Amino acid sequence: MTRSVQYTSSPLLASKTPMWRSRFVLVFIAAGFLGLVGRAAWVQVFKNDFFQHQGEVRYARTLDLPANRGRILDRNGLLLATSVPASSIWAIPEDVERDKAKLAQMAKLLEMPLAEIEKKLQDDDKTFVWIKRQVDESIAREVLALGIKGVSQRTEFKRQYPEGEAAAHVVGFTNVEDRGQEGMELAFEKELAGRPGSRRVIKDRFGRIIEDVREQVPPVAGRDLQLSIDSKVQFFAYQKLRDAVVEHKAKAGSVIVLDTQTGEVLALANYPSYSPSKRVSLTGEQLRNRVLTDTFEPGSTMKPFIAALALDRGIVRPDTPIQTAPGRITIGGATITDAHPHGVLSVAEVIQKSSNVGTVTMAMKLQPKDMWETFSSVGFGQRPQVPFPGAVVGRLPAYKKWRPINQATMSYGYGLSTSLFQLARAYTVFARDGELVPVTLFKATGPVPGVRVFDAKNAAAVRQMLHMVTGPGGTAPKAQTVGYSVGGKTGTAHKQEGKGYASNKYRGFFVGLAPVENPRIVVAVMIDEPSGGVYFGGDVAAPVFSATVQQTLRMMGLQPDMNVKPQVVVGVEESF
Repeated sequence: MTRSVQYTSSPLLASKTPMWRSRFVLVFIAAGFLGLVGRAAWVQVFKNDFFQHQGEVRYARTLDLPANRGRILDRNGLLLATSVPASSIWAIPEDVERDKAKLAQMAKLLEMPLAEIEKKLQDDDKTFVWIKRQVDESIAREVLALGIKGVSQRTEFKRQYPEGEAAAHVVGFTNVEDRGQEGMELAFEKELAGRPGSRRVIKDRFGRIIEDVREQVPPVAGRDLQLSIDSKVQFFAYQKLRDAVVEHKAKAGSVIVLDTQTGEVLALANYPSYSPSKRVSLTGEQLRNRVLTDTFEPGSTMKPFIAALALDRGIVRPDTPIQTAPGRITIGGATITDAHPHGVLSVAEVIQKSSNVGTVTMAMKLQPKDMWETFSSVGFGQRPQVPFPGAVVGRLPAYKKWRPINQATMSYGYGLSTSLFQLARAYTVFARDGELVPVTLFKATGPVPGVRVFDAKNAAAVRQMLHMVTGPGGTAPKAQTVGYSVGGKTGTAHKQEGKGYASNKYRGFFVGLAPVENPRIVVAVMIDEPSGGVYFGGDVAAPVFSATVQQTLRMMGLQPDMNVKPQVVVGVEESF
């Protein structure tokens, strides 16, 4: 039986629906449709670039193609710095499989705390994060063998330094990004770094490359640098310096070797040093290239310049007698003394004995302007013309401000400051018969012209005085070298402390040349704060000079110019 519906008898069905209700539903549907249209327009028209980028981020990657960094070579083509392939582990945080056991295994292989890895991966918004860079290839293979989804390996370049500590202060080092941080690596970052390339690719959800999006931009390798450094001379000089610092319980030491014909730096070493490949706990003490960045008052090493200037001005001759008794002289109320009274000395003997009184006597006959111009012309107070970060200018006060006591103290190396690099270069005027030689850290093709400072005859005369310093009666018999004649000058200076000088802290220097008749090299040595019982430059620095000269000249193939045994005089002291 079918039941009929009586619309007229049903109040609910018989009642009319209000017009506003149907219109409201219609408007609601229309508004929803318009909202969808607006949103579509917003996504596809107005904000298309943003959403397109967000999409690409999830499947497209730009891979950097690192450029091979240029090598740094010594003068003979031996490697001082080179780049080798190294594996780096990276991940896409949002894709990484969070298997705690596997992550713990990876942390163990990479020698990292698990918490550190989890911290790197905790931000899912990141599309790329380094886990650890420049790991051994075998370790990288074991990490990938774990099969952790979202973790990948990339080949980069790692810097290696075959000469290690010996050449660290010359070569410097790079950071993990392969950018220069110290030394020549920093000074020539642009030339060494080259230009990286790029590759735009599409990856699937497993991180596998599906296809290249656009043409690959190839990397441009960096340029090689060939330095003037001889790695054999460098290593030997560093060893002898290190031994001297340890023996005399010194704070630090430096040595530099110059070729007087070409101006090339054959060796430049400092101790303490560091390994450029292992820089976990480095300090400023280790990083400083003291040869170029540290200044000091040069002490008695300035005396030969006063003698040369006095000879040039015709004030004295090498045999001119100078009265130094009673071993002291008073200038402007201040008394300057010698370590021992000597009586009458010739100009040559003043240098040989390192007499402060004799030197001051000559200096006070000179014009302050002449002294200042001479010091300036050999490079004191001038910026070294070498492309090395941190090379210092030193201090040379204007002569117009000198008082008589300033003129006196500067004649024996107090009141001005210099670096060991500047001091070594200044002594090329005696090696090159009065010409100052330009110095370079790059390999040169041959002899270079110098700049005339002193008359050639007078420079040669001072060179003979320097030879006397290393002989019997001089302050540096320990500088003598078997087979080769040498000349040079000792220096011992109190260290500045506050506004005065420390009574028991010294720097000992020796700077000299060899062979005497036709010098081929200049070697300068500085030992900072020796505390082993001796501190004079002739005791702590001269032996390093002697060993370095002998080894360097032999490596250069120079025939010995004399056949005598070194004569060591015991108990010789020098003036400050």
